[in-house]
Amino acid sequence: MAKTSPGEFIRQVRVEAGKVVWPTGKETWVTAVMVFILTSILAIFFFAVDSAFAAIVQFLLGLLK
Repeated sequence: MAKTSPGEFIRQVRVEAGKVVWPTGKETWVTAVMVFILTSILAIFFFAVDSAFAAIVQFLLGLLK
């Protein structure tokens, strides 16, 4: 691989940075809301699964007494 001079590297970085398409405010807001909703749904799901497993374990441990 050929080595690149620091000046050429900086030029390439600026060219590539110019290609970045930043999201609009609305896109950022919608994405944030979707992340919050999906995170909440997953939290409820994992809470339910954890509670079910806890109940099963408590039941099984109760059989030993």
